Amino acid sequence: MKIVKKMIIWIVGIVIVLTISVWAFMQQAVFGKDPEGQRLERIKKVATYKDGVFQNLSVTSVMSEKGSYWQMLKEYFSKPNDVVPQKEIPSIQTDLKVLNAEKPTIVWFGHSSYLIKSRAITILIDPVFSGSASPIGAFVQAFKGANTYQVEDMPEIDMLFLSHDHYDHLDYETILKIAPKVKKFYVSLGVGAHLEHWGISTDKIMEFAWWENAKITDDIEVIATPARHFSGRGFTRGKSLWSSFVLKIHGYKLFMGGDSGYDTHFKEIGEKYGPFDIAMLENGQYNLLWHQIHTLPEETYLAAKDLKTKVLMPVHWAKFPLANHSWNEPIKRLKAVAAADKDLKLTTPMIGEPVVIDSLYPNKIWWEF
Repeated sequence: MKIVKKMIIWIVGIVIVLTISVWAFMQQAVFGKDPEGQRLERIKKVATYKDGVFQNLSVTSVMSEKGSYWQMLKEYFSKPNDVVPQKEIPSIQTDLKVLNAEKPTIVWFGHSSYLIKSRAITILIDPVFSGSASPIGAFVQAFKGANTYQVEDMPEIDMLFLSHDHYDHLDYETILKIAPKVKKFYVSLGVGAHLEHWGISTDKIMEFAWWENAKITDDIEVIATPARHFSGRGFTRGKSLWSSFVLKIHGYKLFMGGDSGYDTHFKEIGEKYGPFDIAMLENGQYNLLWHQIHTLPEETYLAAKDLKTKVLMPVHWAKFPLANHSWNEPIKRLKAVAAADKDLKLTTPMIGEPVVIDSLYPNKIWWEF
C-alpha cells in the first residue's frame, strides 16, 4: 500500500508540475488575450455569438466526421516529399516605398500577406514576416526564398487588415515591429484584444462584426463579411471573430477573403457587393480532414464565380507547410479547373510581382521546378 500511495503522490506531483509549466508557458505575450470588459459586452450582442463563442453561419466542424487526430498524425508521417519545394521559391524585389499606383496595385508576399497601393493609400493585409507561422519560431518555417520581404521593406501603412487571429495571419513579431508605421488597424471583432495586449493604442483599432461597414473617406469604404472558419491562439476557440472584407476604393471593388471553407456566404456577398474587380481567395493548406474550414481548389473557383469577380488571385499558398499536399498542387488544380472559363481571369504573380487592376495580370507558370 505504501508503494502504491507513493506512486500516486509521485504521479499527482508530475501532473501538477506539468500543469503549472503549461500554464506559465501560455502566459507569454505571443498567445495574446481573450476579449473582456466593454469589448466582450459588445461581442455578446452579436447574433452569431452563442454559448460563449462565435459561430459560423452553417454548422461547421474543424475536423470532419470521418476524420480523427490519429488519422491526421498518420497522414503527417506519410506526406509526399514535395510538401516543401526542393528549390528556392523565385521572387521579385519591388521597391514598395516608391511604388506608383494610379490604379489599385497588389503585391503578394506569399501565403495570405499582401500589400495594396491605390493612389496615395497603402494597405497591408495579414502580414507575416517573421519567417514562421507558429508561436515557436522553430516550427512551421517559411519555404526557402518565400520570406524575402521584411517589415523594413514596408512603407508607411494607412490601413492594416487582420482577418483573424491564427498565427499564419496574425504574427506577433511582425505586429510589434510594424506598429509604428501603421495609422489604423482594421480587424475582426475581438482581435483588438490581442493588439491592445501587445501595446497598440485603442484609438488605432477599428473592429468589425459581419456586415458592419465604415466609410473611411468619400471614396474608400470597408465592409466586413462572413467567412467559414474559426479562431484561437491557445486552447480555446471562437473568442474572436474571423472575417473576409470588401474594400471599395477609388471606384474599384476588391474582395479580401481571409480563410474560409466553401458555403453560401460567397454567393450572398456576390449578390450584395459584386461584381468585384479582383478577389484574393485562399487556395492551399486544405485537407478532406478539415474540409469545412478551408476550400479545395475547385471550391476556390466556385467561390470566385459566386462572388462575380472579374479576376481571381489565389493566396494562402507557396510559403508555409500547413497541410500534407504537394506545395504546388493547389495552383495546378485551380489552374486546371479555371482554364476553360473565358469570363474569369486567373492571375498568378510571383512573390513581389505587382498586379495592377485593369492593366497587369501576371500569369507565368513559375512553380514548375
